[in-house]
Amino acid sequence: MDAQGNLKISSSKLDLDRPNIEDYLPSGSSIQEPLGKLRLRDLLDISPTLTEAAGAIIDDSFTRCFKSNPPEPWNWNVYLFPLWCCGVVIRYGILFPVRVLVLAIGWIIFLSSYIPVHLLLKGQDKLRKKIERSLVEVICMFFVASWTGVVKYHGPRPSMRPKQVFVANHTSMIDFIILEQMTPFAVIMQKHPGWVGLLQSTILESVGCIWFNRSEAKDREIVAKKLRDHVQGADNNPLLIFPEGTCVNNHYTVMFKKGAFELDSTVCPIAIKYNKIFVDAFWNSRKQSFTTHLLQLMTSWAVVCDVWYLEPQNLRPGETPIEFAERVRDIISVRAGLKKVPWDGYLKYSRPSPKHRERKQQSFAESVLRHLEE
Repeated sequence: MDAQGNLKISSSKLDLDRPNIEDYLPSGSSIQEPLGKLRLRDLLDISPTLTEAAGAIIDDSFTRCFKSNPPEPWNWNVYLFPLWCCGVVIRYGILFPVRVLVLAIGWIIFLSSYIPVHLLLKGQDKLRKKIERSLVEVICMFFVASWTGVVKYHGPRPSMRPKQVFVANHTSMIDFIILEQMTPFAVIMQKHPGWVGLLQSTILESVGCIWFNRSEAKDREIVAKKLRDHVQGADNNPLLIFPEGTCVNNHYTVMFKKGAFELDSTVCPIAIKYNKIFVDAFWNSRKQSFTTHLLQLMTSWAVVCDVWYLEPQNLRPGETPIEFAERVRDIISVRAGLKKVPWDGYLKYSRPSPKHRERKQQSFAESVLRHLEE
C-alpha cells in the first residue's frame, strides 16, 4: 500500500476516535425550546472552530497523551490488605536495598574501569572508544537489573552501518538504557540538569551522543549538521532518535519530527511497549525528577517490556519527509498497539504560535460572517 493509502487509513482511524458532538447534544424531541432562542446546536453550526473546541473539551486527546493512569486499587478489603502490606515490606525492605547494592556494585565496576581507560588510552582512540562502548553497555545492564527488568527483544540486533538511523517511540529516558544494553547507540537527546547532565557531558560523549537545548533556536542548525556528519561515518555508533521529541505515556504516539527523515538514510523503526502489570514506566518530566522516577521503578516488582526491531524503511519516490515520518509512525504504532493522534508533542512545552491562532481567528470570523449573511 502506498503512503497516501496509509495516510487515508490513519486519518479514518482518527475520525473514529473523535467524539461525535451530536451524541452530546439534546435531541429536538427531548427538550422544547422557545422559537427564536439560540440553541447550542445552532451555535455549533456557525463554525467548525466551535465544534472542534467542543470536541476537545469532551475528549482531550492531547492531554491524555501525557497523563499517567494510576492502577486500580486492589487492597480494598480485609483479606487483600494484609497481602498488600506484605508486598510493601518485601519491595521496600528487601528488594529495594538489594537493587541499590546491585546498582552501587555496577557503578564501582564501571568507574574503576572507565576512568583508567579514558585517561591512559587517549592516544589510541579506536581501542579506547571500543572499550568505552562496552563499559556503557555494562552499566546499562546494571541499571536494568536494578529494576528487575524483564525485557524481550524481537528481530535482528542492530549493526554498525553508515547511512542508517534508528527511530523509536518514547516513553521514558529508560528507553535509551533498555536499548543501549544491547547495542551502543549514539542518541540525540535533550540536555538535562543535575547528575543526568553530568553523565551526558562526560560518559555518554564516548558513544557519540548528541545533546541539544529545546529552548535554543540556534541549536537546531548545529544539531542538524551533527546528525548529517554522524550518519556518514562508517565507524560511528548507530544513531538513535526519538522523533516524538517528548515522553508519551505508551498509549499514544504524537507526530514525528521530520528531521530524522531528511538525512538521506535508511530508517530502522523500533517499537517499545511496556506492560503495566507491575509499574507504569512513563516519565512525566514536568511532575517528577528522573531520580524520583528511578526510585519508583526500583521499588516496584519488575519492569516488563517488549522491544521490536522492525524492517528498515527508505524514502519512496515522490514521498515527502513528512509522509515518510507518518508511514514509519504507522508501522511503530501498529506493532506496539499504540493509538496515533495528530498532535505536536512540543505543544507540551509551549503555546501555539501566533500565526496558528490568527488563522483560527480568521476562520472563525469568516464563518460567523457567512452565517449572518444567510
